[in-house]
Amino acid sequence: MNAEIITIGDELLIGQVVDTNSAYMAQRLNRLGISLKQITSVHDDAEHIQSAVRQAFTRADIVLTTGGLGPTKDDITKPVLCNLFHTRLVESEEVKRHILRLYASRPEVLNRLTQTQWQVPQSALILPNRVGSAPLMVFETSAVDGHPQWLISMPGVPYEMQIAMEEQIEPYLVKQLQQKGVLTQDITHLTALVSGIPESSLAIVLEEWETALPKDMHLAYLPKDGTIRLRLSGYGVDRKDLQQEFDTMCRLVGEWLVEKEDIPLEVAVGRILKQRGQTIATAESCTGGRLAALLNAHSGSSAFYMGSVVAYDNAVKRDVLGVNAQDLDMYGAVSEQVVRQMAEGVRQLMHTDYAIATSGIAGPTGGTALKPVGTVWIAWATPDDTYTECCQLGKLREQITLRACTKALVKQLSILNQ
Repeated sequence: MNAEIITIGDELLIGQVVDTNSAYMAQRLNRLGISLKQITSVHDDAEHIQSAVRQAFTRADIVLTTGGLGPTKDDITKPVLCNLFHTRLVESEEVKRHILRLYASRPEVLNRLTQTQWQVPQSALILPNRVGSAPLMVFETSAVDGHPQWLISMPGVPYEMQIAMEEQIEPYLVKQLQQKGVLTQDITHLTALVSGIPESSLAIVLEEWETALPKDMHLAYLPKDGTIRLRLSGYGVDRKDLQQEFDTMCRLVGEWLVEKEDIPLEVAVGRILKQRGQTIATAESCTGGRLAALLNAHSGSSAFYMGSVVAYDNAVKRDVLGVNAQDLDMYGAVSEQVVRQMAEGVRQLMHTDYAIATSGIAGPTGGTALKPVGTVWIAWATPDDTYTECCQLGKLREQITLRACTKALVKQLSILNQ
């Protein structure tokens, strides 16, 4: 069972809005065992939309569209789909009642344009949109060989689309596929996180094993900010066989293996700390609080993450974290001596078991011959010792700070697993 996604809206094609809908729908479809073959973005143009839908139906059983369902003139998806499926717009009393209830406390929203929202294609199945006024529309048709195909039209507003997928679209698809005896393929993914080795070198390490993989298994390399996710996918294979190959891969990766689950580094760190009843704090200079944002981004982080000092200025390093003034003058803020004292200072200040400190030159200015842009010192204070490392993390400011956070969390995870 194959699917395609079509996102509709000029705002996507000029970069004004980032398409997060496709990624979300792809994940949900994957869980249902439905393979996504293509994602297409199109203008708010009738001919363009119709052409994209027709082409999608030559390749896919299910076509999902988002966008173009609002009440303004540039929202043309409904009339375009009516033309495509040879139907017309009619008033839906059910949708009308829903919209009136939805805006009962905001009567100013109800006007002649809002009222167009309860106009729906006559031949479409209309599913409830609990949190919005745009109806969810399902058109069922048949391919040349007679097997069923579906077009499902949803709003482009991300939270509306997500609720629609979870509450309406997924249950509908599962029911339809079961009733019609359409088989979906079991798709399973196992992911490992690797760090400390270039992608090309990693591919050489795994080359012989990867070449010998069964044809229904596939390995993907997904590098990001100093880490590489290795995703082993199985299509209609026994889970035990896939797990066996995954375990072999992890053994081959060896010392570069960081995590055997597809979870963020900060979640992996936090999970161990919570299990042990331990805590951590951060002192940040060049990363400017980004490490703190990662560590407290997930529910339950208050159990292990105590807080941060963003010590960008030397006065803060000295007066708050207790960094020696002479060391600041002699070695500079970006030095082993200073970052070590930052980590130990924030650990003492926050009364935590562990602490991480960062100090570097994120650029684009401030670099020297001895300390070029991208130089970052990181320190990890533990109950027994303090570890430090100097890293060269690139030339771009965003890249440097992200890689510094990744490096800090990878090493912290290694310390916890010792």
